Amino acid sequence: MPKFTAKAHAIQGLVKYHGLRDKQLRLPYHDSISVCAQALTTTTTIETSTELSNDSMEINNSTANEREAARILAVINPLRKLAKTKIHFKLKSSNNLAQAKGLGFSAAAFASIAFASNNVLDLKLDLEHLSEYARLGAGSASRSLVGGFSIWFAKRNGRSFAKQLEGGKHLKLAMGIVPIASQIKTDMAHEESVNSPFFSARLREVKPILKRMQLAIQKGDLDQVCQMAETESLSLHAITMTGNTGLILMSTDTIRVIQRIRHLRSEDHIPVWYSLDTGPSVYINTHPEHLDSVYDDIKQNTGLSLLKSTVGGPAQQTHDHLF
Repeated sequence: MPKFTAKAHAIQGLVKYHGLRDKQLRLPYHDSISVCAQALTTTTTIETSTELSNDSMEINNSTANEREAARILAVINPLRKLAKTKIHFKLKSSNNLAQAKGLGFSAAAFASIAFASNNVLDLKLDLEHLSEYARLGAGSASRSLVGGFSIWFAKRNGRSFAKQLEGGKHLKLAMGIVPIASQIKTDMAHEESVNSPFFSARLREVKPILKRMQLAIQKGDLDQVCQMAETESLSLHAITMTGNTGLILMSTDTIRVIQRIRHLRSEDHIPVWYSLDTGPSVYINTHPEHLDSVYDDIKQNTGLSLLKSTVGGPAQQTHDHLF
């Protein structure tokens, strides 16, 4: 009974993506760039056996519901087909942080599922090709799989895959992470964004933004990377808020953190910026030498819990099995 356990890191969007042009294949309208957070992980154990009569899936200690199971099978079924097998599996997946929204855990989940499946089925796909399968569960999982600072190509030579960006290994990004809970689903935000009257303008502006972000990463310009991620956050939320239902992803805690970061930057002259994805949780980006003081200030002035993180690498094997 082959068993394999994989661990992958959640992602912070740097150049965010909005909406899906193909929901089934998880194909976006444009390329996107992210960075993995070392402190945030999803671990997945998969075991296959001819003795199993059906597939079983458990997420964060609960049986996967119909929607969750369908997304998992969207990744594993094509890999089973590639391996020319219909063998059943047992899967257990767990995040290291219980309650938070907008921290990219779905990316880590499907990256770890794809990585574990690739190994337990003995497929030996490289990360670039495997990212095309991880993407079928959650688009950003393609970037979580390859790790570090990475780009997900919406369409390149007829494929949609991810790869690490050159220069990213030299960027010493330090992150503070403020987890905030929410019941809003990421897919709701993607659906809302394409209905915004500003969505077409977003599609026009994103190409030069992608080029500038790649150049900043290549040059090791940390301040520019962080500044652009902050601006991108405002763009993402502006488009979501101007969809059909006016979906608000931020919370009052989100705003309090943002206001404090702006104070630290303007009054204390600390190089620190915020970043938001599709949820209320906040990534705080700064230089390593400033992280402790920023952490202490946010905790003292907002009363919220924080984590500290460096940049995380690609999905990898772990021998800490979940069952």
